[in-house]
Amino acid sequence: MAEIGHGQGGDVEGGTVAPRGRTVVVTGGGTGIGRAIADRFAGSGDHVVIVGRRREVLRKAAAELSAAHGLDVTPIACDLADPDDVEAALDRLPDRIDVLVNNAGSRELAVGAGPHGVLARWRGDFERNVLTAVLLTESVRDRLTPDGGRVITVTSLAALRGGGSYGASKAALHAWNHSLAAQLGPQGITCNVVAPGTVAGTEFFGGRLNEAELTRRAGRTLIGRVGRPGDVATAVVFLASPEAGFITGEILQCNGGELLGR
Repeated sequence: MAEIGHGQGGDVEGGTVAPRGRTVVVTGGGTGIGRAIADRFAGSGDHVVIVGRRREVLRKAAAELSAAHGLDVTPIACDLADPDDVEAALDRLPDRIDVLVNNAGSRELAVGAGPHGVLARWRGDFERNVLTAVLLTESVRDRLTPDGGRVITVTSLAALRGGGSYGASKAALHAWNHSLAAQLGPQGITCNVVAPGTVAGTEFFGGRLNEAELTRRAGRTLIGRVGRPGDVATAVVFLASPEAGFITGEILQCNGGELLGR
């Protein structure tokens, strides 16, 4: 894929104003938190690439975001837990990436008794949450912009408070981020984590997040409400900003005080 999104100028091609800002890749960018993150970057004039498994969901989101902001948001369908699929997607990904947001992830819903059921849950959560971040990041690390590049990984409150195989998989990303920050820091690239609490308006909870559950979870926060996708997007955009250039290797909790940091 040709290098895009750099420089201050912009040309008009095919009636569309070419991007003036940075090049941003957002995984899991078709819905929920990922879409909110993509929306914020696109609204700032950045060229945004959204990556995920569901081709039609991505295309629809990209078309809507492009229309809303007057620039092209690029969808790339890819199973980020599959190394062959990641390798095949490299030709479609930007040659240079200013901001990489590892947001893709979900909970493994497989159930079953005995060791096979346990294996399915734990392996599924590891693949969905850890490999989706690690495989892509390691594959494009040479494309990250020196002296200003950003890697931001979205995890979960469950990584800090506990949550079975899902929480353990998200906690693994915290340890990985510490190593990644040490490796990329000498190049001027920062690596940070945003760990949200309960966020409504996503597909994560399915039908479990009814009014009673929303009220219960809101009561666990200090501000009396659960999160919104835009709350997490704001935290990500801050960590991607020049103002956050001296912050790296950190975990930014975004949970309304449901769990206090130390």
